[in-house]
Amino acid sequence: MGLAKKVEIRFACVGPQKQKGSLASVFVEATVRKVNILSKLNLLLFPGSKSYPKNGALKTFTLGLQHAFAMSCATILVPLLTGLDVGVALCMAGVGTLVFHICTGGKMPTFLGSSFAFITALATVVGSEEFGADKTERISAAMGGVVAAGLIYVIIALLIKIFGSRFIDRLFPPVVRGVGIAIIGLNLASAAINNIQSNNGFEMFSAGYYWSWILALITCLTAIILSSYGKGMVKMSSIVIALGVGYILSMILTLTGIAPEGLMNLDKVGEHAWFEMPNFVFPSINLKAIGMIAPIAIVTCVEHVGDVYANGAVVGRDFTKDPGLHRTMLGDGLATVVAGLFGGPANTTYSENTAVLAATGNYNPVTLRVAAVIAIVVSFLGKAIGVVETVPNCVLGGACIVLYGMISSVGLRTLVENHVDFTKNRNLCIAAVMLVLAMGGAVIGGPDFSFSGIGLGIIVGILLNLLLPPIDEPDGKGLVAHSVPEDEIVVEKDK
Repeated sequence: MGLAKKVEIRFACVGPQKQKGSLASVFVEATVRKVNILSKLNLLLFPGSKSYPKNGALKTFTLGLQHAFAMSCATILVPLLTGLDVGVALCMAGVGTLVFHICTGGKMPTFLGSSFAFITALATVVGSEEFGADKTERISAAMGGVVAAGLIYVIIALLIKIFGSRFIDRLFPPVVRGVGIAIIGLNLASAAINNIQSNNGFEMFSAGYYWSWILALITCLTAIILSSYGKGMVKMSSIVIALGVGYILSMILTLTGIAPEGLMNLDKVGEHAWFEMPNFVFPSINLKAIGMIAPIAIVTCVEHVGDVYANGAVVGRDFTKDPGLHRTMLGDGLATVVAGLFGGPANTTYSENTAVLAATGNYNPVTLRVAAVIAIVVSFLGKAIGVVETVPNCVLGGACIVLYGMISSVGLRTLVENHVDFTKNRNLCIAAVMLVLAMGGAVIGGPDFSFSGIGLGIIVGILLNLLLPPIDEPDGKGLVAHSVPEDEIVVEKDK
């Protein structure tokens, strides 16, 4: 039974108050009218809602709140690690999710959040005076790169619409995808360790240095244990819970005076009002920043394809056909463009989202849109943002040891699951060149426009795959070791 009908029946049973002109009847009529308008608007913007079972209002809100909580960890980590505004990141995650649902007709249950793939490039641009005299200018330059990354999504969506999705496999074979994902995680490794060892400016081997490592290891071990042995939402929220454990311990050590001063700055909470506007920043054109940030979208596009297939497998629908891969890619791209226009990190479809869907068994996209609205509302709560900003760098670093390592591990898993044969020098060469260029700090281009780091490694990997002639893969599955002809095999007899 719909909400409007329930409201109508409930108030129809209150006796004399149901009379026309009474306060109750006016309230009922207004409520029913608003509910009907919202229902019609939902079906107009998200026609796919009709194909999913309906939940009650309370259940939908509860599940949406749970989903928003599960997605918030990764979303807020990106601005904390890159220097962007936490409130803007949350707001753009919510807005981006709604944009995605509009592009896909509300047919796919997906929440978009801040992409980890862009952390190194964003942190480099925001943290370097080469891109601006003050932080706002540097964020503006970085946002130009984010908008360009979103436009790459849009272009690829157009190509998928024209040529179909097979060309993606041609451009991004497993060796390029796997190594590309691996180098993203490897590039982030130093950031996790630096967060621990340079926490709030503590000197090497000082008391603050050792306390930073203790808290980081406790956070890391908590995440490992919960991720490995937890079940349901505990497992899905392992990083969030680990951060909470590290945060509480840091606060206790700070308030009791056990840890040295400077471990945690609780004054940041008082600097925020209860309600405040996120620090929106508009993009500017900086070709060098665009060259560093935009090419990373090539790999995240491939990640997007994998997330769409995984999401469909859990829900039991083929989203590559309906709404279509071109529409999901377009939604991701436009969401990233919108984020870049207002100072947020690039958006992406979260694989964590698929895990939460599997854990809850609720696939109604309305739940995800409720989660998006909750994220937008929280982004305007200054005190909540202040609490997030007080999380010590060492606690973040401890959680990131697991998080960044998992990204690299996903790349390795991609290589193994797709049976990439590294006995073939072609695959070895592609992987070797990608790794060295991405990790070695190579820069190709000019003073105004250049490719470097992850973006350079990925582009070169794509070019090498297209230029080097393919090699017939051996029969059989799995990684293939150097083989010996059958007639040369000598079997030793037992002595």
